[in-house]
Amino acid sequence: MRVIIIEDEKPSARRLQRMLDKLGIEAETMLHSVEESIQWFQENKHPDLIFLDIQLSDGLSFEIFETVNIKSAIIFTTAYDEYALQAFKLNSIDYLLKPIDSEELKSAVEQFQENSPEKQAVTLDFSDIKKLLVNPIDREYKKRFSVKVGQHLKLINVDEIECFYSENKGTYLHTSEGRNYLLDKTLEQLEDELEPHTFFRINRKFSVNINAIKDMVSYTNSRLQIKLNSYNEQDVIVARERVKDFKTWLE
Repeated sequence: MRVIIIEDEKPSARRLQRMLDKLGIEAETMLHSVEESIQWFQENKHPDLIFLDIQLSDGLSFEIFETVNIKSAIIFTTAYDEYALQAFKLNSIDYLLKPIDSEELKSAVEQFQENSPEKQAVTLDFSDIKKLLVNPIDREYKKRFSVKVGQHLKLINVDEIECFYSENKGTYLHTSEGRNYLLDKTLEQLEDELEPHTFFRINRKFSVNINAIKDMVSYTNSRLQIKLNSYNEQDVIVARERVKDFKTWLE
């Protein structure tokens, strides 16, 4: 198996190389920039597997694909946060979060070895992923929503919203004043528009504002029940599969 590492931080590249050595895998080449990688791929036979850092010294590594048609399987390595990695999960792209854990590395390599080569070719349009990888500081999130009240439009600032919820095929926001307003968006669409450190999708029906949480109580089946400042129309329960991520988000 021919393996290369593309990583602009040389200590990180050497650490990954040592971890692969322990798995009996030799990373024969280490590259450190977009420009260097493009030149190497144009002059050499492509490897079976690439460990590829997303952010290189001279740009995003996706720029390599814009110049070279790479047929190798790829495992991305990144220090980006969990929110930015949603696009990777949705597209079933394999990635390792830095600092790389030896067991996760072993699992990723074993998964590569078990899959057939044709399943691993990178043929994706990375435009959606690149949008999510914008520095969160530079991202623009919704600061207010306009809602219809009779024949009027009312503006509601995001910091006035305790939660968003779905009910009877509609999506609503609930304000700190205890009012509910119908929106023309789904909870899925709202996830891309809300600041991820402030709002968290706790289950299929609710997204909550961290500043509106009054209490949290253990609930059946390893779940959590959330008590909000004013919303009390339905039980607000963190889904069991979301509890771990929710606790991390709280910190």
